[in-house]
Amino acid sequence: MIFREAEIKDFHAMHVVRVAVQENILPDPNMISAKDYEEFLMHRGKGWVCEIEDAIVGFAIVDLRDNNVWALFVHPEFDGKGIGKRLHDEMLEWYFAQTDTPIWLGTSPNTRAEKFYRKAGWKETGQRPNGEIRFELSAGDWIRIMEER
Repeated sequence: MIFREAEIKDFHAMHVVRVAVQENILPDPNMISAKDYEEFLMHRGKGWVCEIEDAIVGFAIVDLRDNNVWALFVHPEFDGKGIGKRLHDEMLEWYFAQTDTPIWLGTSPNTRAEKFYRKAGWKETGQRPNGEIRFELSAGDWIRIMEER
């Protein structure tokens, strides 16, 4: 497994992973364009990918402008291998090195993602208008989580 920063050339492979997931499914795969990936990776934040045998199997993107996790997805064929956790941790290490503003994300209720974020120490702070659960994580909570590992 190779973990590295996402690059422009990765957009297509990242989108393949995004539309392959079986939870938090996009109603229309065209809702997210190459331009969206470029905007979030190059102008709003940063991203990371996991490669296995030259294929991208997971990715994460954090948005510094809106202080949220824009994406964290692992191809279903590679679930349970620690890829999501490693991408999550790399993303948060970078994010909290840039700012101490709490970060938020939304995910569908009753999903593996919901369980993942709860286990990772995120705190539920409400419900988004689209029905997703809103989670937040503070810099202090992140430091505490890392110290306890």
